[in-house]
Amino acid sequence: MRSRIHLSEHFTYSKLLIFTLPSIAMNIFTSIYSSVDGLFVANFVGKTEFAAVNLIMPVLNIMGTIGYMFGVGGSALIAKEMGEKKSEHANRLFSMIVLVSSCLGIFMTVAGFIFIPQISSLLGAEGTLLKCSVLYGRIFILAMTAWIWVYEFQLFFVTAEKPRLGLIVTVGAGLSNAVLDALFIIVFRWGLVGAAAASALTQIIGGVFPLIYFSRKNSSLLRFAKPVWDIKAIVHCCINGSSEFMSEAAGSFVGTIYNLQLLKFYGEDGVVIYGLYTYVSTVFSAIFVGYSNGAGPVFSYHHGAQDYDELKNLKKRSLVIIGFIAVTMFILSQLLAHPLAALFLHKATQLIPDAVHAFRIISIAFLFTGMATFSSAFFTALNDGKVSGLITFLRTFVFELGAVLVIPLILGGSSIWYSAVFADFMAALTGVIFMVALRKKYRY
Repeated sequence: MRSRIHLSEHFTYSKLLIFTLPSIAMNIFTSIYSSVDGLFVANFVGKTEFAAVNLIMPVLNIMGTIGYMFGVGGSALIAKEMGEKKSEHANRLFSMIVLVSSCLGIFMTVAGFIFIPQISSLLGAEGTLLKCSVLYGRIFILAMTAWIWVYEFQLFFVTAEKPRLGLIVTVGAGLSNAVLDALFIIVFRWGLVGAAAASALTQIIGGVFPLIYFSRKNSSLLRFAKPVWDIKAIVHCCINGSSEFMSEAAGSFVGTIYNLQLLKFYGEDGVVIYGLYTYVSTVFSAIFVGYSNGAGPVFSYHHGAQDYDELKNLKKRSLVIIGFIAVTMFILSQLLAHPLAALFLHKATQLIPDAVHAFRIISIAFLFTGMATFSSAFFTALNDGKVSGLITFLRTFVFELGAVLVIPLILGGSSIWYSAVFADFMAALTGVIFMVALRKKYRY
């Protein structure tokens, strides 16, 4: 088998899986090393510190996913340019996108460092919880620009036909995070400071290497060139990637609302349980996100090349793959609920029964998460950011946010765990409706 699959090829199931596997693995490893801090803090620092990390991380994640927006929107735009045989212009667009996102990263680092105490207070943190949230947040945010690079370069490696190199970078950064966490927290006993420092250094490792790689002569389809100052392209990139940004950012925003509601109904213990679910579900959902990100440039290329037969082929095979993964993830989540709860709650074993109950309810959403994720990414790949953004907006700000605010008022605090299930079911249904309604327009 050839070691390299090109965007222009006809894709069978095996080729599609082989091509997207590095992207899936990248997202899984990224999710795992994002969860490493939580695992170390929960087991070697303390419950309050674990709650603090879970409380402030959604805010930091909203900032970091700016890179996801530029990566997804930029990849679709660049792959389309390549499909139209405009390689030189694609490299200049690539350079401009990275430069603009870097400037935004610097701005958010400064603003975030200043206002993190006020933000933590607004999230409901008080006393020790507030101090821990500010401490972790201020250290982590120093690496915000690098975190943006990590997000966007994951996507650009796929577009550059170097998904395996992207996987190597991600695995290397993930291993670094685990080693640094163990060193700083267990050996040096730096506690929460060590966890934050380990995460910040990990982002720098994961972000700077791709920056150096694309700055030099390489064998990929992309490298930095003189940026083309095209405001229209940047706006298009942001609009087209807005759905994925909105999905991540709105998910973090909804997570913040979850934490506020849980503090109200369950206190600090509720935030701890939700933190456990967040870490685990992020790893599980990474498979859906990874597949959608990996397949996206292929859809974009054939859309640009007007190869409609291949678009139909890609869509059909993708839906089968997503459906299989969805059922598998649901079964695994039910079987692993107790072992995963015990893994994170070693120092708070009294919370394990409640955590298992909550996780088994929320994990029903995995049956629908794949379709909700893929349908949004599908329209992004077709450069239809409006439809993609609408699917994501409805999923988070209408379905999930509405559910987390309204359902507990009607059915009581324990019903809050059903919010994600309702949101993903409705989002999947919405995605199916749009895919059916627009099939003639895009000829897939």
